[in-house]
Order: sequence, then C-alpha cells, then structure tokens
Amino acid sequence: MGRDSSAAQQNPTGAADGRGGGRDHPRRHPAGTAVASRLGIMAVQMAPSILSADFARLADEAAAVAAVADWLHVDVMDYHFVPNLTIGLPVVEALHKHTGLPLDCHLMISEPDRWAAGYAEAGARNVTVHAEALQSPVRTLRLIRAAGARAGLAVNPASPVEPFEDLLPELDMLLLMTVEPGFGGQSFLDIVLPKLRRARAMVQRHGASVWLQVDGGVGEETIERCAEAGADVFVAGSAVYGADNPAAAVQALRRRAEQATARASWQR
Repeated sequence: MGRDSSAAQQNPTGAADGRGGGRDHPRRHPAGTAVASRLGIMAVQMAPSILSADFARLADEAAAVAAVADWLHVDVMDYHFVPNLTIGLPVVEALHKHTGLPLDCHLMISEPDRWAAGYAEAGARNVTVHAEALQSPVRTLRLIRAAGARAGLAVNPASPVEPFEDLLPELDMLLLMTVEPGFGGQSFLDIVLPKLRRARAMVQRHGASVWLQVDGGVGEETIERCAEAGADVFVAGSAVYGADNPAAAVQALRRRAEQATARASWQR
C-alpha cells in the first residue's frame, strides 16, 4: 500500500490484562512492561477503524497504530441492519490474540441482543450496540458489562438522543454516528453537531462518566468541530489508513482534538 507500517507490534498478550470490566487497566508497550493506561483518564481518545485498513494484513495494520492509539475500532456488519457485510466474531477473536490495543467493537447488526455478549467474551474491551436494533436495551447492556467489557449505545444521525437519557447509568459510552452507518469514506454530517452538544449537556447534567464517541467522516477538517461540540472518543478510518503513515496521522488528529478540547466551552 506504499505506507510506513514499521511500528513495532505490541505484546500480543497485552490486551488480555484488561478484560475485567475494561476500565483503567494497564496497557503494554512492545517490551511487555506495563505503562499507564490512557483509558478513562485522557480527555481525548483515538480509535482507528480497521474498516479502512487492508483486510489481508489486519495484524500489521493494527501494529501500525499500536503505539499511538487508544483503541482499535472494529466495525461488524451483517448485511441486514446495514447494506454491507464485514468481519465477525472469528476475526475479532483472532485480532484479540495479535494486538495489544483494546478492541472497540461496533455492532451494526440485527439481533444485537443475541450476539453482543459474545463479542465481549471474545476479548472486546468495548461493545457498542445500536439503539435502533435493540429489543431489550437494559438487559443487553448489562450482559455486555457482565461479560467483562464496557457497554456502548450507538444512535444513527436521524435518531434523537434525548429518549436514551434514562439509560445513561447503563452506559459507558454513547456513540453518535456522523454518517449513515454501513460504509467508510462518507462525508461528515454537520447536522449531528447540535445533537452532540445536547448529548454532552445531558451527560454533564447527570454527572455521568459516559464517553461520547463520534464515528464517520472524522478527519483533519472535522475532528476539531467534534471536540468543540463535546466528543472525547474519535473513530477515524480513511483519515488514518488512507495516509502514508497511519501512526503520524493518528498523532496529528489527536493534537487537533486536544487543542479544540482545551478551548471548548463544555470543559469549563
């Protein structure tokens, strides 16, 4: 692909250290010694999405960002909830064995109530399910947590966030889609920014320690607007894996997000 992917791969057993609840556990650097985790501490967290990576080289693509990212974002699609088919549980299990980055699994599937806990059991540190597909939200979110992962709830661009305010105690992360789910490389939808501001106010009003993630069209031209509106976890696909140097791209995006966060009104 003509890119610099020479970053050393992390200890492949490192992710296993943090299964218990997925909260504030040590990460491992390539030498295998523990380093302070950024999870739950840093205001800005970066989650490169392998949807834009080379699927024939997933372990190498994960290693290319392992030293600079907080998560590896894994999009699971079933050709039912969204019109695309990607990877599933066997690939998540394999990735868990070959990367030290915690896996952030985003399930864009029908029947997430049936399948979500299995992804946590396979090693995902966060499992996000779509509000539009859930039949039993509280039960499913609790099953994810009971299986040892953080629990996330995703809402599509057209879905209001306010109906889910009462679910905040059951959540560790709220994901606002900034494109229509299903495909990478789409243009960012600015119409989601007011909803993101409302979501940030909602979280602060309740004093909840819920992370706010954005996914879709996040890049150099949009990440600052997302941070200023209230996001603190950023999924970036083509902006990372479409770059000649994915690690440098993650670092550049993080700097932009941190600068925007520092001047954001919601931080005051």
